[in-house]
Amino acid sequence: MSVAVQGATGKGSREREPRPGAWQRLKRSYARNWYAYAMAAPVVLVLGVLVLYPLGEGLWLTLTDANSLNIARTIGVNEIPASYEFVGLHNYADILWGPGSYDRFWSHFVWTVAWTAICVFLHYTLGLGLALLLNKKLRARSLYRLLLILPWAVPTFVTVFSWRLMLSDGGVVNSALGALHLPEPGWLTDPWAQKAAAILVNTWAGVPFMVISLLGGLQSIPGELYEAAEMDGATAWQRFRYVTLPGLRTVSSTVVLLGVIWTFNQFNVIFLLFGSGAPDAQLLVTWAYRLGFGQIPRDYAQSAAYGVILLSILIVFTAFYRRWLARTEKANG
Repeated sequence: MSVAVQGATGKGSREREPRPGAWQRLKRSYARNWYAYAMAAPVVLVLGVLVLYPLGEGLWLTLTDANSLNIARTIGVNEIPASYEFVGLHNYADILWGPGSYDRFWSHFVWTVAWTAICVFLHYTLGLGLALLLNKKLRARSLYRLLLILPWAVPTFVTVFSWRLMLSDGGVVNSALGALHLPEPGWLTDPWAQKAAAILVNTWAGVPFMVISLLGGLQSIPGELYEAAEMDGATAWQRFRYVTLPGLRTVSSTVVLLGVIWTFNQFNVIFLLFGSGAPDAQLLVTWAYRLGFGQIPRDYAQSAAYGVILLSILIVFTAFYRRWLARTEKANG
């Protein structure tokens, strides 16, 4: 009996042993994995300097009325201290609900969403079609792949400036349309034509990435699946629907997410194609740049607030997108 009591007492004492605190667990983890911590430290330091600090500074600016007239600056030998003030969430309220908020934010937001949806749709559908074509046995297939990669390999500013010359009033595009007795839009002057030109140029620059990614996904699908489907009498459409698309699900989800993020924040195409003009074709990111660097006085606070709003929109979209993907994967088994 005494042995049983002692066993019970010992068991109870073991159960009542306090769990180590967070600091003790961290010390034990560091003692076991100090080499991993040492290797990760430079990366964390670089990320902190290049990402976290600017992000924190930008968040602080959104809570002030900072502009180029009230920040700290040096003129000759005179050092003028900063005089901007803390204004809380006023910048966000002014952007979203203030006077003229539709012209300053919501119109650009609607166009940015439409631009992103159209461009990503074109990127994916054209990229998938070309990837399916290049996945077949064709003569000079390597040459075709090289030609499709070129728009992606050429620097963006070269691509955009080339298209700007071709889309000008006397450019190749309007000359060809005129030769066919078709209307010659003002690609760089008419508001609707400017949006069409931006979508055209961005599609040209973005399709090669989709082609390469989806082609890699197609080549990873086992050929036995197509053979089994063909033996079961599946048509070409059924093989595409029940073999190709499910096999590309992981790759497709990743490239679409990346495409949305890149296109939503696409600065180079719009800025290089139109500069500070074409107000109707400006995206939120280029409008934020215009507020912070393209006007006098430069409104750093409003520009930073636009950046935080953009980041928030993408975070919310990514969270819902990943949740939808997980739910779809669960429903499909």
